Amino acid sequence: MDIKLTEEEKIKILNSDDIYGIMQKVLLRENKIDQNREHFWVIGLANNNRILFIELVSLGTVNKTLAEPMEVFSFALQKRAVKIILCHNHPSGELKPSEGDKNVSDRLIQVGIIVDTEVLDHLIISDKSYLSFADTGLLNELKKSTKYVPKYVLEQRFKKEASEIAEKKKAIEIAKELKRRGTVDED
Repeated sequence: MDIKLTEEEKIKILNSDDIYGIMQKVLLRENKIDQNREHFWVIGLANNNRILFIELVSLGTVNKTLAEPMEVFSFALQKRAVKIILCHNHPSGELKPSEGDKNVSDRLIQVGIIVDTEVLDHLIISDKSYLSFADTGLLNELKKSTKYVPKYVLEQRFKKEASEIAEKKKAIEIAKELKRRGTVDED
């Protein structure tokens, strides 16, 4: 379900407060029905961080909702978003991310890398406050995760790292040999 935004609401996103301001209004509109269920939205951004769209991806139960990569990224790719922000509510008001929240974010970050559509943040919101994965450092932590990185990408990384280590060892051995021969100045 596409959330209709006025031109004034299609703002340039500067920080998580901007997203929360818009999403709080959306949540209040959506809460007329199903206010005790989790909603999962994707916010698509242009290159200059201006909002292109806000799409409701999933309507779940009281304590979980689905966010399949195909559903999340189909909107972004169709509408030519180059960055996305994930957002879902916790009807309980508890803002602490669950392991499920972290896993979904981790998986979507990896898919974003593959389809060249960066995940900038994931907000958990309530009607009173929010938690930003980016602001708390959790997003950067998840970006380092290899849990959902495709096997071939990991293999490429390991080969590159092994090659770099081999090159460094070779350079050290050459330097040691030159020093042993006395052909290296020691300044």
